[in-house]
Amino acid sequence: MGRKHFPFSIYHLSFVIWKQSAKAKDRRLKTKLAIENRKSNMSVILSQNNYGKSRVRLVKVNRSNENHELKDLNFNIQLEGDFLTVHTEGDNSKVLPTDTMKNTVYALARQNDIVEIEKFALLMTEHFLSNNPQVSRAVVKITEKIWRRIKVDGKSHPHAFIQCGDEKRATKIKATREKKIIESGIDDLMVLKTTDSGFVGFIKDPFTTLPEAADRIFATVVRAGWIYTSEEIDFGESWNEARRLLIETFAAHNSLSVQQTLYAMGERVLNERKEISEISLSLPNKHCLPVDLSRFEMDNPNEIFLPVDEPHGLIEATLKRG
Repeated sequence: MGRKHFPFSIYHLSFVIWKQSAKAKDRRLKTKLAIENRKSNMSVILSQNNYGKSRVRLVKVNRSNENHELKDLNFNIQLEGDFLTVHTEGDNSKVLPTDTMKNTVYALARQNDIVEIEKFALLMTEHFLSNNPQVSRAVVKITEKIWRRIKVDGKSHPHAFIQCGDEKRATKIKATREKKIIESGIDDLMVLKTTDSGFVGFIKDPFTTLPEAADRIFATVVRAGWIYTSEEIDFGESWNEARRLLIETFAAHNSLSVQQTLYAMGERVLNERKEISEISLSLPNKHCLPVDLSRFEMDNPNEIFLPVDEPHGLIEATLKRG
């Protein structure tokens, strides 16, 4: 018995397509209503936002005289302001591209001398605020690798330099149209002294294995940041003097704890540099542990040590004038 063949008209096909389209339209409508209902029941706000360009590298050589001047800088730029719609609607009309921020570094560096990084960071924040009404706050951080002139026959070479370890000079400017906060400081300054440091009288609970030490190596990598009271400051002279005071105090202080030395360092800066209103210090304790040589039938009169980077203690504090 053969199959029955049913007529399939163009009208039947049109009806099927219309029905499928109506169902799809109904699904879209239900989805839209569900989203709108969910939105109406949500209470979400953009409480904070910032964006910018990080790790923008710049080397500038000033060749205006025989003694060339070298600047080796790293920039971090962040903007805050009226950027709600780029988050909620994808509207980029108020967004300054981060690539433009990078280009701004190079253009302003070409147009202006860079003597003190604080002054250049202030110039950059003023540029972003002046040219972008949607920006309410600009933050520019600059870190500077320190190069010094090579000595040849006792004289400073005019265009040859040597880098001074990992130490960096740093500044961060936080600027609005009404106020500027100028922070400067030091990153990655490694210092060490072989005596005049101890740590005794601490808590000893069931898990304490650390022995007391009346005479130990004290090594740390200083990170210091201080806030200036004004823009009208000789930033270079102030930075060099604050650095000198920190280093001298570390060397001369008879340390009973890292905390005590940190306090003494910050206290001296505040006492002697009136243009600084507060200072924050971070001193990781880079341990040098005495090596037990008794298995070799040798003594160790506090001379043989094993340097240990991790784990390490981390001591931090901020000091202000009372």
